[in-house]
Amino acid sequence: MTEQRRIVLVTGPSGAGRSTAIHVLEDLGFEAIDNLPMGLLSRLLDSSEPSRPMALGIDVRNRDFSTIGFIELAAKLGRMEQVDLTTLYLDCSDEILLRRFSETRRRHPVATDASPKTGIEQEKELLAPIRETADTLIDTSHLNIHQLREEVERWFAPEGGRHLAVSIESFSYKRGLPRGLDMVFDCRFLANPYWRPELRSADGRNADVGAYVQSDANYEAFLNRVVDLLIELLPAFRKEGKAHLSVAFGCTGGQHRSVAVAEAVAKALAEAGQQVSIRHREMERRSLNVRPG
Repeated sequence: MTEQRRIVLVTGPSGAGRSTAIHVLEDLGFEAIDNLPMGLLSRLLDSSEPSRPMALGIDVRNRDFSTIGFIELAAKLGRMEQVDLTTLYLDCSDEILLRRFSETRRRHPVATDASPKTGIEQEKELLAPIRETADTLIDTSHLNIHQLREEVERWFAPEGGRHLAVSIESFSYKRGLPRGLDMVFDCRFLANPYWRPELRSADGRNADVGAYVQSDANYEAFLNRVVDLLIELLPAFRKEGKAHLSVAFGCTGGQHRSVAVAEAVAKALAEAGQQVSIRHREMERRSLNVRPG
């Protein structure tokens, strides 16, 4: 069996902490290269030591950067048997990014002749498809540099100190399955809060919505079996050398049932001592489409 090389593609909006994350990965033993032109990656892989993990910083400043190009590059690497790929996306709220640019008085690389606010909005819109396909998402809005270091180390510490990281995601079948999933569970058989007018506008993180989904006679058995299955399989995945496991829950709109179940599963796994992150694709997409006035 061919030994896999671990590659982490590090990206995200300017000011979100991408450079700090790359430095942390370098301290963890990764060969770190920032702002590598995407067209040179194949040559780099051929010329570097296969056994050493790599952290590659790619963002809008790369001269050959494009959203489609990045997604195609990640897909190509993901299909290579000799590569264990993770896309790490560093995100941050618009408000905090604007404050960081104001404090440093730097121009935004996307809009050098406009305000930082304009640059932040344009860059986030450009990166939105990459954010949706990322394997690991770290929101740095409320993290200082030391907390960010701890978070990156938690996900990417070398073998021996590293745990299997579990990513839980909810999604809408209308928009198709997210990329890079290891397991998918269909929640469309559960009672749908959408048909309750007072619950329609809320989502599965709402207590009333969660209670309505849990009232379905099939809910408890389904949740328990999913959690038991994951807890039973995680040690085997870890023993096999897998660094992260991506598990998704889908429903019709990705707003109620899948979100409620994903939240419950993530909570159960965390209480069992597992390293868990959670994201809700449709909720994130909705928030990206809402611009502050």
